[in-house]
Amino acid sequence: MAGSQANGATIAAIDRALGLDKPLPVQYGIYIVHLLHGNMGVSNRDQAPVALHIAAAFGPTLWLTLASMIVAILVGLVAGVVASVHHNRFLDYTTTSAAMFGISLPSFVLGLALIWIFAVDLRWFPTGGNGSPSALVLPAITLGAGAAATIARITRSEMLDVLGQDYVRTARAKGQRESIIVNRHALRNALIPIVTVIGLQFGFLISGAIIVETVFTWPGIGRLLIDSITLRDYPVIQGVILVFALEFIVVNLLTDVLYTRVDPRIRYS
Repeated sequence: MAGSQANGATIAAIDRALGLDKPLPVQYGIYIVHLLHGNMGVSNRDQAPVALHIAAAFGPTLWLTLASMIVAILVGLVAGVVASVHHNRFLDYTTTSAAMFGISLPSFVLGLALIWIFAVDLRWFPTGGNGSPSALVLPAITLGAGAAATIARITRSEMLDVLGQDYVRTARAKGQRESIIVNRHALRNALIPIVTVIGLQFGFLISGAIIVETVFTWPGIGRLLIDSITLRDYPVIQGVILVFALEFIVVNLLTDVLYTRVDPRIRYS
């Protein structure tokens, strides 16, 4: 902040202004008090409030994460159900292999491949930025691929467990259609662990969008974190990490609340 040629007096003045001349416990206490009043400090690069930087970047990241979760939930649930219904058959092996590939493939490799094919060669989508709705497609697929693979694996596992229960065999013995058995009886009773995984994946996607936002030059909170690390903008770095921690707490709380909608037997007093 003082520049490479700053003298001792300038550095001491900045220390006093930032409170760095006080003991660490006092500095921490001041930071917490300011935080409780919504003051996350000011950026080193432009002296703007950290909260403004985070607020401007959080919106694009939230849209990207929501789009990615839609992709992950749709693909993951369908793939997991199909694999469980066709257990130990071609569709099961194909879906399981695709899920393993999706979990193992690094997001920056998938992102660059999608850019090369669909943006450079076919010119269907822009290579980056957020200037149009179509710019959301490739980063959403890239970010959601790993989550879809995880959801597919847990859905397959839970569905196989439920499909072997007595009440499912009873429903089949009564002659109910397979689609009703799978959707109404099996999937509904397998949703609790699936919802748990979806909630965790949503939290991971928000904080894990750093690489994808960098590849696609998406102006989100992950890109803000990378830029702040490059510029050694420590107040913004602290603010971003704090937001990542808070969103995990909020997502886990909402997931617990959602349990009561998925399973009416669960009630919180």
